[in-house]
Amino acid sequence: MRILVIGATGLLGRVLLEEWHGEDIVRGVGAHDLDIRNRAQLETYFAEFKPHWTLLLAAYTDVDGCEQNLQLAREVNYVGAINVALAARQAGSRLLFVSTDYVFDGKKKTPYETGDETCPINNYGCLKAEAEKSIREILPECCIVRTSWLFGANGRCFPNTILALASRQKKLRVVSDQFGSPTYNRDLARAMVKLVGAEARGVIHARNEGECSWHDFAREVLQAANCSEVTIEAIRTEDFPRPAARPKYSVLSIASLTDYGIRMRPWTETLRDYFTDRDKEKSSMAQTSPGEVTGAAPTRSKERS
Repeated sequence: MRILVIGATGLLGRVLLEEWHGEDIVRGVGAHDLDIRNRAQLETYFAEFKPHWTLLLAAYTDVDGCEQNLQLAREVNYVGAINVALAARQAGSRLLFVSTDYVFDGKKKTPYETGDETCPINNYGCLKAEAEKSIREILPECCIVRTSWLFGANGRCFPNTILALASRQKKLRVVSDQFGSPTYNRDLARAMVKLVGAEARGVIHARNEGECSWHDFAREVLQAANCSEVTIEAIRTEDFPRPAARPKYSVLSIASLTDYGIRMRPWTETLRDYFTDRDKEKSSMAQTSPGEVTGAAPTRSKERS
């Protein structure tokens, strides 16, 4: 089976390629290889590769940036997603689209089910919700995977930011009244591989078990890093204004994932693997010469069978 991963250089895409084992032919492409805003380019690419499954991970994920650069956000997160869906339909490819917990407004007090009405409160969530709706109309058999608070060693995410701040200052201020579920990128990647193997369809919520506040998340990360000298002050959302509003509660129900026999371990149990990945990243960088670091571009494509 031929698998096309669009967004293969990102936080999720890089590890997805590493976690995909078996006889499938997997091709990963980044923005420099394939511009999802260019429908003609997509159609040509799909006609050449003829994927059986397409996984759309590419997105403009800067939530605050989506408030400040709405045109770019719309071109990538909505128009680009629709272009991929149309190209997939034309090529006869199944589609898995990665979406977000931010399609919800956060007013519930219990985990959001896949059938709950979407009601986003920021541009990022609005565009993802619009893309979900249009993709379902184009490809009724598609699989939409909503996830939350994604983190991993190899990109921009909350734990990496917290650890960087902790290396420079001994007191941090972190919001304690927003609740969600951290999701380790490798665990999500493994779940997605299983969903493709199961020919999954419809909306599925995929995240690690457990829920916490951003403050709780930061505390666990620093504890795992043995940063006992760093203190964390709990603050309210109002104390840390951001361009984009965030839902106060965006925990996703995992019933749809367990229906496929897939379980993702508690997020606290993933931190050991997260730090192992970070050590590998540091080791890899240390073995690279300064000249290579200065002139290097990220690996944009990977194909194997």
